[in-house]
Amino acid sequence: MENIKLDGGHLSLEQLNAIFKTIPQEMDVLDENDRVVWSSMNENRLFKRTEKDIGKTVFEVHPGHSQKHVKAVLDQMHAGKRKNISIMITKNKQPINISFYSLHNEHGKYIGCIEVTQAVSNLQVKGSKLRNILNVLKKH
Repeated sequence: MENIKLDGGHLSLEQLNAIFKTIPQEMDVLDENDRVVWSSMNENRLFKRTEKDIGKTVFEVHPGHSQKHVKAVLDQMHAGKRKNISIMITKNKQPINISFYSLHNEHGKYIGCIEVTQAVSNLQVKGSKLRNILNVLKKH
């Protein structure tokens, strides 16, 4: 099996796919033209994506009420005025964190954006030290 050389090491395609199917965050990568070029396709997705969404503009996959905000953030990223933003929304009475990170090549040129979405209700509980200990001891 061929490995993909990455900064920091190498992974096989099988390992990369397993990572993105396993971690609970959902990710969408946009190219420099704001088109979806990749989406994590895991069972934890809060905002469903399909293979048909690949190649669409980010505005075609986001609901109408959020499009002007997404456009404003991406315009700032294209212009080099913003590197990231993290927002909180509520969906189905569940707090959701959505973060956008500007992507740049080794010469500093804007090459796209990654959007990372995660439910955070389980991260917002009191007694986190005890919870962490119990999670380590818990058998899955």
